[in-house]
Amino acid sequence: MTPPHQATALPASRRDRYSRIPLVAAALTFLVHLFANPHYGYFRDELYFIVCGRHPAIGYVDQPPLAPLIAAGTQLFGHSLVLLRAAAAVFAAVSVYVTCVLAAELGGGRFAQIFAALSSALCPVLCAFGMKISTDTVGLWLWPLAVLYLLRLTRGADPRLWLAVGAAVGVSALSKYSVAYFVAAFAAAIACTPQRKILWSRWFVGGVALAAALVLPNVAWQAAHGFPILEVLRNGQHGKNVVLSPGGYLLAELLITNPVLALAWIAGLVWLLTHAETRFVGLGFVFLLAAMIASHAKHYYPADIYPVLFAAGAVAVERATDARPWLRPVVTSVAVAAGLAAIPYVLPVLPIRAFLRYHGFVSSRLHLEATRTEHARPTALPQDWADMHGWPELAAAVARVVASLPPEERGRAAIVAANYGEAAAIDFFGEEYHLPPALSGHNQYFLWGTHGYDGEVVIDVNGNCGARQHLFRSSEQAALLTSPLVMPWEDQLPIMVCRGIARPLPELWAGKKFYY
Repeated sequence: MTPPHQATALPASRRDRYSRIPLVAAALTFLVHLFANPHYGYFRDELYFIVCGRHPAIGYVDQPPLAPLIAAGTQLFGHSLVLLRAAAAVFAAVSVYVTCVLAAELGGGRFAQIFAALSSALCPVLCAFGMKISTDTVGLWLWPLAVLYLLRLTRGADPRLWLAVGAAVGVSALSKYSVAYFVAAFAAAIACTPQRKILWSRWFVGGVALAAALVLPNVAWQAAHGFPILEVLRNGQHGKNVVLSPGGYLLAELLITNPVLALAWIAGLVWLLTHAETRFVGLGFVFLLAAMIASHAKHYYPADIYPVLFAAGAVAVERATDARPWLRPVVTSVAVAAGLAAIPYVLPVLPIRAFLRYHGFVSSRLHLEATRTEHARPTALPQDWADMHGWPELAAAVARVVASLPPEERGRAAIVAANYGEAAAIDFFGEEYHLPPALSGHNQYFLWGTHGYDGEVVIDVNGNCGARQHLFRSSEQAALLTSPLVMPWEDQLPIMVCRGIARPLPELWAGKKFYY
């Protein structure tokens, strides 16, 4: 039987033409994201990343340093949603490029590469990772790249390629810690198959050492601060996050990858497991998914691996339609139609009123609640879109409250926000109003402390001045911010003025810690 990676020899001219497909697919993906991404507004986490990145560090309470540094770097010359989202577009593009190369590596021809590019680019969760900067965005490129290098190593490539694998893993870990699942799953998969022989190389040790060298400073930071990320994850699983059953998790995987497009990656998984040479890749995915389910991870945590399965699925579809090439336009049309139907949920391409009508139509026919990752009452918009609204208005409202204070109070008033989204919005958009840095006990903001404020005058955003603890001598509601488009906990948001704190704020700060 012909090994699965060996394709029929092609004339040089045709090979050259096929070699352009990854570049063309990547360029088109970048252009689509470049024009589609920068709408609605800054996402809650993007604002937080920007503020964190403006305090450069080798670690933060709830994420490694790479996403904050990328986000902050795009804003060096002023506020620009276009540049911020262009950075995400770059990762979407290189991910599609690697997906095409993977399809070719697995023996795919022109159709396989094109179909792999389309299915991966239109996959909702992958498209969302390329829409905004998140801790998953870097892995969108590096997880598939690492698998590509592993495939080449199993086929006799120069063992020094292990250094590239180590670099990909190490840099990915500086974006999101979930790459540890990826490493463990694929190490176990390789150990279970004849491909384990590639581990007996000094260059494998070198790759491990390189990855460790990249990650160690961040691990040291976490250790020095008592591993706060573990507290964040633990608290998230006890109330905030939706914990899915194994069946519910698998259903969510189908929904976030699009039930129609999911047929492609499922075909790819079967194809990988069927062939001895690529079985370790299929097993790696199975082990990865099992580990994610067992640890109650959010359903999108394993998603950076899906470009690999889409590449394999494209090869499987190409092989299955060799005798019936007329089926290929049909399959492609169905995949594109299904992918485009989900696009308004992952790219902000529709005006809000048009999206609300579309959302009402779709949600009444599909069980979209299965894709929720956090507990919250229903909202007019999905969370990604809701968390792109209301932030400039919040900063403006806080600025008006500060301006209304007597001059002798204005300079000593501390702005305290309930969560990092509100605090980051005040810091980012408050620059226009020369607002002081916001305070919060939420995640990284807790470590930044009180900035020297004694708390005698506090602007309490989304709080009640510690009414139950009788923390202040007096309090009054200065504003109430209302928006039907934001998340429920940001609607009907009170802005209080609190005066006469019972104990200095620095003495109370330890009790304000909120890692979630």
